[in-house]
Amino acid sequence: MSEPIPTPVSRLDCSKAFHALTEEEKLYTHYLAEASFQGGLIVLVQTSPEAPRIFLLLQKVFSAENAASLKSASTGYTDGVSVEEYDLFLEYAGVFFANMGNYKSFGDSKITPDISEDAMWRIISKSRAFAEGPSDVQQLWDSCHSAIYDMSPRRRELGLGEKGLTTYYSSNCDTSDAELLKTFMQSKDLSPYNTRVFKTVDSATSAVTYELRLASAISSAECSGEDDDMASILGEHQYEKCTIRVTRGDYAPLMQRVVDNLLKAQKFAANDFEKSAIANYVNSFMYGSIPAHKAGSRAWIADKGPVVESYIGFIESYRDPFGVRGEFEGFVAVVNKSMSAKFSKLVESAPALLPMLPWPAAFEKDAFLKPDFTSLDVVAFGGSGIPAGINIPNYDDIRQSEGFKNVSLGNVLSARTTDSKVTFLRDDDQDLFKNLKSPAFEVQVGLHELLGHGSGKLLQADADGKLNFDKDTVVNPSTQEKIKSWYGPADTWDTVFSSMAASYEECRAECVGIYLCLVPEILSIFGHEGAAGDDIAYTNWLLMVRSGLCGLEFYSPETGSWRQAHMQARHVILRVLLEAGQGLVQLEQVTGDDGKPDVVVRLDRSLLCSVGKPAIGSFLQKLQVYKATADVTSGRALYQQYCHFPSGDVSNYWFAMRDIVLARKRPRQVFVQAHTAVASGGVSLEEFEPSMAGMVQSWVSRIPEGLASELQSLAQADAHHWKY
Repeated sequence: MSEPIPTPVSRLDCSKAFHALTEEEKLYTHYLAEASFQGGLIVLVQTSPEAPRIFLLLQKVFSAENAASLKSASTGYTDGVSVEEYDLFLEYAGVFFANMGNYKSFGDSKITPDISEDAMWRIISKSRAFAEGPSDVQQLWDSCHSAIYDMSPRRRELGLGEKGLTTYYSSNCDTSDAELLKTFMQSKDLSPYNTRVFKTVDSATSAVTYELRLASAISSAECSGEDDDMASILGEHQYEKCTIRVTRGDYAPLMQRVVDNLLKAQKFAANDFEKSAIANYVNSFMYGSIPAHKAGSRAWIADKGPVVESYIGFIESYRDPFGVRGEFEGFVAVVNKSMSAKFSKLVESAPALLPMLPWPAAFEKDAFLKPDFTSLDVVAFGGSGIPAGINIPNYDDIRQSEGFKNVSLGNVLSARTTDSKVTFLRDDDQDLFKNLKSPAFEVQVGLHELLGHGSGKLLQADADGKLNFDKDTVVNPSTQEKIKSWYGPADTWDTVFSSMAASYEECRAECVGIYLCLVPEILSIFGHEGAAGDDIAYTNWLLMVRSGLCGLEFYSPETGSWRQAHMQARHVILRVLLEAGQGLVQLEQVTGDDGKPDVVVRLDRSLLCSVGKPAIGSFLQKLQVYKATADVTSGRALYQQYCHFPSGDVSNYWFAMRDIVLARKRPRQVFVQAHTAVASGGVSLEEFEPSMAGMVQSWVSRIPEGLASELQSLAQADAHHWKY
């Protein structure tokens, strides 16, 4: 067995941006960071039953002594462990903190230590924490050690029903339960974003009761005042021969911490838009109200060009196996004005660029609502992972008629590392790829977020049956037939396309990026002209094709499931380009320099415009039309054509490729974030070394007193719902 490859660690550098802020801006940033990081602990509860307990165990051990002290205490003794074993323990701890749980934020597969259970216990039992409080440490170890190492089928990856583990639903739920709750919530105009589902079956009568629990700081069903718009929906409802009990108070102590820090931040807000956004977020998190969060999002969109940018709530639904429930995240960042200039120019050019996309005007928004598009230096990102770019809010009704914001996380992009030799690339492409990967990805992020996620209209009927399009004149551009389907007034993109929605939409946005990056005028906006621009476009396409091959890592043959939306999307694009033929893309199986099977990606740059662009354009048009018309049947058939592996030669070919990808995979980079603190002299910024020891220390520094008991109570309260 080969030695584990260490996970690359980078510092998320924000010191220059932070120190340029005024004292009031620093205080505003600090309290938003506290809200983000403390709220981000909700992700532990959303990930697995054992994740909060593992977090508490690691926090207890490393709060008593730093990584170097523990290493000294646990190695070099007859009954100790080797230095290599300790380093692997530290690696597990750091990767756990970076993902905010024991399942990968990018890929949803389980994270397990590369040391034995016995070795892990020997390290913990040598700790100062154990010496000072053996019973507490023993209790935490006993509560999670089996689950840490359990690789039984349902614990290998996140999934619903027999496909995996999830804490968005009790373990006795499957897709049929999620579908039933979806239709119930639509009938009550209730958003699923901030909910979880717990199912109980009466052993005597077989009667089914669902608890549909809203995330909120208060648990009482009593109306708490005029701002409480959720009390009326709480209580029992009879639906489809089941009882559905709507409650609130999920993650209550952590939600209260978010509220408290937001109220402190509000005192230092720069304008009325920021104050209004926070006031509505507070109402949302106090009472469990998505309408209040929408109101906050509207105020946030209206806050143009702030110095400090932030957003917080139950945002992305990637990790809900059904694709409708949001994972908590929050961030605060400082706008990088010089880097934002090119994105502002892209926004100004967007009305002229949108008609270049391969669908008729009837499938585009009636008016392009120019958003803020800024490059940010992240100070704090609380959640399961840090993306490179974001297009938010995700509420369809706001995005379609009021707008959105785009952000590119500049210090995330600049911190990315490249292996000494990039896997699966020709020698001739190595230097070009390594030199231009970052600027090419910056172009892709910009196009993906603004003109990908920011484009396209949803054809929809309102509550009175009025359509937002002319059904007598609008036709499907592929078939020239009139439109036969559209969204109902209670429908959203997520609820109609459900588990497929995230990957399908990422694929649409990725296609927009590579389709438009071939336009010289667009490359010029980013400062790339002539032959240099051609190199950027080629590198971007090469990046996409290689990612599509690497995406095979995230497919699970045992369940037939994809575990990561973006990588599934990129694999679909690879398959579309392979189907285009004419030698555009070739995957050549070779023997590597190490004598083991390998794959080389060959992309013919001379065919990008003549073969590649038409192929992507045709596919992209279908993606948009099916999305716009709520045609989930046609959309699913199209999409699965390129990410399904039928039995026989096709399956054998791709599974052989997958074996090579798995044998040569590299760990995903993680980021060590800074910590802010308020002292008599103002707000300080503490930074940590870019190492697993630094990662661990950063989390020890930012967790306040009293939080351990709150997390413990949350883990225990629902333990009876998880039977894996």
